[in-house]
Amino acid sequence: MIYAVIDTNVLVSSLLTKKEDSPTVKVMDAIRDGLITPLYHKDMITEYIDVLNRPKFNFSKEKIVNTINKIIKYGVEVFPKPTGEILIDMDDLIFYEVAMEKRDDDAHLVTGNLKHYPIRDYIVTPAEMIAILSKI
Repeated sequence: MIYAVIDTNVLVSSLLTKKEDSPTVKVMDAIRDGLITPLYHKDMITEYIDVLNRPKFNFSKEKIVNTINKIIKYGVEVFPKPTGEILIDMDDLIFYEVAMEKRDDDAHLVTGNLKHYPIRDYIVTPAEMIAILSKI
């Protein structure tokens, strides 16, 4: 079992894709299967809700509720300490800080936007997370 912060873009991609074997879908499946324990904070949940409800995505309310409930049901709420990190998009800071709070437990941050975060070996793409899971 691996702790991981799931960036909003991973949720969006997993819902948009038609490919059941895409890395983003596999990450979400790994949550359901108990291989990944998602880490979250209320501010992340708020962002998930805001982004997934954007009209351009046209996701059903059921899909949105199921996705967010999966994070909460299988996840662990984290209350991070400030890191002082400055990111390109400061809206991403809560995701980074939640991951940092649980680094002692080998937490990862899974994102499709690596450029938004510092280069660290624990900040990974969905495909890299699936490769990590395949080794355990």
